Amino acid sequence: MALLPFISSCAFKRVTRSKNITYLSPDSLQNKPEEKLNIFAPHNRDTLKNVLVFVYGGSWNSGKRSLYNFFGSRWARKNVVTVIIDYPKSPAANYDEMAMDIAKGVKWIKENIKQYGGNPDKIFISGHSAGGHLATLITVRNDYFDKVGIVNPIKGNILIDAAGLDMYNYLKQENFSVDNHLIQTFTNDPQNWKAASPIYHLHIGMPPMLMYVGEKTYSSIRQGNDAFLRKLKDLNYNPACHILKGKKHIPMITQFIYTGNSRYKEIIEFMRTEK
Repeated sequence: MALLPFISSCAFKRVTRSKNITYLSPDSLQNKPEEKLNIFAPHNRDTLKNVLVFVYGGSWNSGKRSLYNFFGSRWARKNVVTVIIDYPKSPAANYDEMAMDIAKGVKWIKENIKQYGGNPDKIFISGHSAGGHLATLITVRNDYFDKVGIVNPIKGNILIDAAGLDMYNYLKQENFSVDNHLIQTFTNDPQNWKAASPIYHLHIGMPPMLMYVGEKTYSSIRQGNDAFLRKLKDLNYNPACHILKGKKHIPMITQFIYTGNSRYKEIIEFMRTEK
């Protein structure tokens, strides 16, 4: 009984889980495997719900969607249709191929999410670490959606301790050898580093953003987010940027295990206010 005040009523809400959905068929000519996603939806479908697409991290060369079932389930209990999406990893794919496949996944979601109770006109995207980079890249670079034949459908972007916002300066400073996995991901060409860096593609008319950064995260992530925020402000964008006291990089995503975490309320309010 003493635990009851700490248990959210959301924990008892029913969730519909649809897993292992293929959004991109395999391509034998290009030696590309199929890509899949998982959808977590509120059981109650009386109205179409906001949609949150989540791109997980893993330094661009690891990670899998099944590790984030907790994230999808908890968001669904908060009345948000949530999609956890897989994407190809380095060295089999570079950053551009990863972003392209995620954009194709968002197109699939736009075209199909209504049957799962999601509103195709209210698609938000979020990512942690490398996933934050990829989510932000397709948010600010409309050419990814141009290539798949749709107008950018993203209504807002939530960055969770996003890495790689300025890969150009980071890779220039680090001077990695050619066998480093980041060079395999972003190539050894500084022009590609700029093309891969969301900070160089910020422009008027972008979807709004909400930023979270751990106070004790990696210095490269903190520096990249600081520079990104300054550039946004130069464009008269003033996103809420929360520096979470005492938080390291991994706890920035594991904090969502706790259903009473204040981030849920903040992000729901962000999605509610964006048209």
